[in-house]
Amino acid sequence: MTPFPMTALTDVFTEPSDVDPETLNNLGPLRRLAGRWRARKGVDLNPKAEGPERRAFIESIDFQAIDPQANGPQLLYGLRYHIHITTEEEDITFHDQVGYWLWEPATGLVMQTIAIPRGQVAIAAGQATPDANEIVVTATRGQTEYGICSTSFLEQAFRTDHYKITITFHPDGSWSYVTDTELLVHGRNVPFAHQDRNTLQRVGEAKPNPLAMILAKRKAG
Repeated sequence: MTPFPMTALTDVFTEPSDVDPETLNNLGPLRRLAGRWRARKGVDLNPKAEGPERRAFIESIDFQAIDPQANGPQLLYGLRYHIHITTEEEDITFHDQVGYWLWEPATGLVMQTIAIPRGQVAIAAGQATPDANEIVVTATRGQTEYGICSTSFLEQAFRTDHYKITITFHPDGSWSYVTDTELLVHGRNVPFAHQDRNTLQRVGEAKPNPLAMILAKRKAG
C-alpha cells in the first residue's frame, strides 16, 4: 500500500485536457530548484576499510524544466537534473547522477528519480505544500513503490537499505541538502550512516520547457 494519497482509480486512460504548458509556473515547491547551481564546500562521509572517511567536494547541479507528463489522469510537472561532483585533490569525477524531480499538484506528491553510473537506481517520494520551505523524500530497499534497485555486487558489498534527502530553501535564494543513506557494508554487522551535505548558490537561470518555447515562438511569429 502506498503511504501517499492517490486519486480513486476509475478511468485510468483519459488524460487531463486543461494542462498548462508552462512547467516553470507549475512546479510547486520545486520551482526554487530550477536553474544552475554550484558550491565548493560539500562534505561527504563514506565507508572505507580503515574507517569512515570525510571528503570535501565541489558540486555543480543543473535543473531544467521538462514538458508536463501525464499517466492517464495523473499530471506531473518536473525538472530533469544532472549532478557532477569533483574534488580539489583529483581530476576524475567523484560522483555523477541524473534523474528527475517531479511534482503532482493534485496530491502534493513529490518524487525524485535517481540513476548513478555504478549500477543503482531509485525512486524516492514524500509530501509537500506548494510553498514549502523544506522537502523530504525517502526510498527503501525491497519496496516496489519508491524503492532502491542495485547490481549484485552492490547488494553484496555496499547494500543500500534506506535513502533520505532533506532539502531546505533559504531566504537569500540559496538552498541546502542533507542526504542520509543507510548502508550495510560487507563483513560488518552494524549499518553505516553515509551522509552528504552542501549549500548551493545560483549561477544560472532555467530555460522554459520545450513546449513552452515552441508556443512562445509561434505566438511571436
